[in-house]
Amino acid sequence: MGVSPVQSLLIALKMEGSMPQGNEQSCSANGCLGGKVMEVQAAKRRWQGKKQRMARKYARHVLRSKRLDTARILMMKKTARLGSRKRANNGIGRRVRTLKRLIPNGESMGNLDGLFRETADYILSLQMRVRVMQTAVNVLTNFDE
Repeated sequence: MGVSPVQSLLIALKMEGSMPQGNEQSCSANGCLGGKVMEVQAAKRRWQGKKQRMARKYARHVLRSKRLDTARILMMKKTARLGSRKRANNGIGRRVRTLKRLIPNGESMGNLDGLFRETADYILSLQMRVRVMQTAVNVLTNFDE
Protein backbone atom coordinates (compact mmCIF):
# COMPACT_ATOMS: atom_id res chain seq x y z
CA MET A 1 0.00 0.00 0.00
CA GLY A 2 1.15 3.49 -0.71
CA VAL A 3 0.88 6.63 1.30
CA SER A 4 -2.55 8.21 1.31
CA PRO A 5 -2.93 11.92 0.54
CA VAL A 6 -3.93 12.60 4.17
CA GLN A 7 -0.78 10.92 5.49
CA SER A 8 1.43 12.80 3.04
CA LEU A 9 -0.14 16.06 4.17
CA LEU A 10 0.42 15.14 7.82
CA ILE A 11 4.03 14.20 7.09
CA ALA A 12 4.51 17.52 5.33
CA LEU A 13 3.08 19.28 8.38
CA LYS A 14 5.31 17.12 10.65
CA MET A 15 2.37 15.53 12.36
CA GLU A 16 3.38 11.98 11.61
CA GLY A 17 2.20 10.33 14.80
CA SER A 18 -1.13 12.09 14.90
CA MET A 19 -2.96 9.67 12.68
CA PRO A 20 -3.84 6.22 13.98
CA GLN A 21 -1.93 3.46 12.25
CA GLY A 22 -3.57 0.50 10.59
CA ASN A 23 -7.21 1.39 10.45
CA GLU A 24 -7.27 4.09 7.80
CA GLN A 25 -10.98 3.66 7.13
CA SER A 26 -11.87 4.94 10.63
CA CYS A 27 -10.53 8.37 9.60
CA SER A 28 -12.57 9.80 6.80
CA ALA A 29 -11.26 12.66 4.70
CA ASN A 30 -12.65 15.15 7.21
CA GLY A 31 -12.20 12.89 10.27
CA CYS A 32 -8.62 13.03 11.62
CA LEU A 33 -7.56 15.88 9.43
CA GLY A 34 -10.74 17.80 10.26
CA GLY A 35 -10.05 17.30 13.97
CA LYS A 36 -6.52 18.62 13.53
CA VAL A 37 -7.74 21.60 11.56
CA MET A 38 -10.27 22.34 14.29
CA GLU A 39 -7.55 22.02 16.95
CA VAL A 40 -5.32 24.40 15.03
CA GLN A 41 -8.19 26.86 14.58
CA ALA A 42 -9.02 26.65 18.30
CA ALA A 43 -5.37 27.24 19.18
CA LYS A 44 -5.32 30.18 16.80
CA ARG A 45 -8.45 31.64 18.44
CA ARG A 46 -6.92 31.15 21.89
CA TRP A 47 -3.73 32.90 20.74
CA GLN A 48 -5.71 35.77 19.23
CA GLY A 49 -7.70 36.10 22.45
CA LYS A 50 -4.47 36.13 24.42
CA LYS A 51 -3.04 38.77 22.08
CA GLN A 52 -6.17 40.89 22.53
CA ARG A 53 -6.00 40.55 26.31
CA MET A 54 -2.33 41.50 26.27
CA ALA A 55 -3.09 44.48 24.02
CA ARG A 56 -5.87 45.65 26.37
CA LYS A 57 -3.59 45.20 29.37
CA TYR A 58 -0.86 47.18 27.65
CA ALA A 59 -3.37 49.88 26.67
CA ARG A 60 -4.55 50.13 30.30
CA HIS A 61 -0.92 50.35 31.42
CA VAL A 62 -0.23 53.13 28.90
CA LEU A 63 -3.38 55.02 29.91
CA ARG A 64 -2.53 54.61 33.58
CA SER A 65 1.01 55.84 33.08
CA LYS A 66 -0.33 58.81 31.09
CA ARG A 67 -2.76 59.57 33.91
CA LEU A 68 0.06 59.33 36.43
CA ASP A 69 2.24 61.60 34.29
CA THR A 70 -0.61 64.08 34.04
CA ALA A 71 -1.15 63.89 37.79
CA ARG A 72 2.57 64.48 38.38
CA ILE A 73 2.58 67.48 36.05
CA LEU A 74 -0.48 68.95 37.77
CA MET A 75 1.11 68.38 41.17
CA MET A 76 4.32 70.07 40.02
CA LYS A 77 2.33 73.06 38.72
CA LYS A 78 0.39 73.28 41.97
CA THR A 79 3.62 73.08 43.95
CA ALA A 80 5.13 75.80 41.81
CA ARG A 81 2.11 78.02 42.43
CA LEU A 82 2.05 77.32 46.15
CA GLY A 83 5.82 77.32 46.47
CA SER A 84 5.97 81.08 46.97
CA ARG A 85 3.41 80.82 49.77
CA LYS A 86 5.31 77.96 51.35
CA ARG A 87 8.53 79.95 51.19
CA ALA A 88 6.71 82.98 52.61
CA ASN A 89 5.29 80.89 55.45
CA ASN A 90 8.68 79.36 56.02
CA GLY A 91 10.25 82.82 56.06
CA ILE A 92 7.69 84.10 58.56
CA GLY A 93 8.26 81.10 60.79
CA ARG A 94 12.02 81.60 60.60
CA ARG A 95 11.63 85.27 61.55
CA VAL A 96 9.35 84.42 64.47
CA ARG A 97 11.90 81.88 65.77
CA THR A 98 14.66 84.49 65.43
CA LEU A 99 12.54 87.05 67.29
CA LYS A 100 11.88 84.55 70.08
CA ARG A 101 15.64 84.05 70.47
CA LEU A 102 16.29 87.80 70.60
CA ILE A 103 13.64 88.65 73.21
CA PRO A 104 14.35 87.66 76.82
CA ASN A 105 11.99 84.82 77.80
CA GLY A 106 10.67 84.83 74.24
CA GLU A 107 11.18 81.10 73.88
CA SER A 108 8.50 80.52 76.49
CA MET A 109 5.95 82.68 74.65
CA GLY A 110 3.18 80.53 73.21
CA ASN A 111 1.19 82.88 71.01
CA LEU A 112 2.27 85.59 68.61
CA ASP A 113 0.19 88.30 70.29
CA GLY A 114 2.10 87.95 73.56
CA LEU A 115 5.40 87.74 71.68
CA PHE A 116 4.71 90.98 69.80
CA ARG A 117 3.70 92.81 73.01
CA GLU A 118 6.82 91.57 74.76
CA THR A 119 8.89 92.66 71.74
CA ALA A 120 7.37 96.16 71.85
CA ASP A 121 8.10 96.43 75.60
CA TYR A 122 11.67 95.22 75.06
CA ILE A 123 12.23 97.78 72.28
CA LEU A 124 10.95 100.58 74.55
CA SER A 125 13.22 99.43 77.38
CA LEU A 126 16.23 99.34 75.02
CA GLN A 127 15.43 102.84 73.74
CA MET A 128 15.26 104.05 77.35
CA ARG A 129 18.67 102.48 78.10
CA VAL A 130 20.16 104.19 75.03
CA ARG A 131 18.81 107.59 76.20
CA VAL A 132 20.17 107.04 79.69
CA MET A 133 23.60 106.16 78.30
CA GLN A 134 23.57 109.16 75.95
CA THR A 135 22.67 111.42 78.83
CA ALA A 136 25.46 109.90 80.97
CA VAL A 137 27.96 110.43 78.15
CA ASN A 138 26.84 114.06 77.70
CA VAL A 139 27.06 114.77 81.44
CA LEU A 140 30.51 113.20 81.73
CA THR A 141 31.91 114.98 78.65
CA ASN A 142 30.58 118.35 79.89
CA PHE A 143 31.92 117.68 83.37
CA ASP A 144 35.53 117.63 82.08
CA GLU A 145 35.19 121.05 80.47
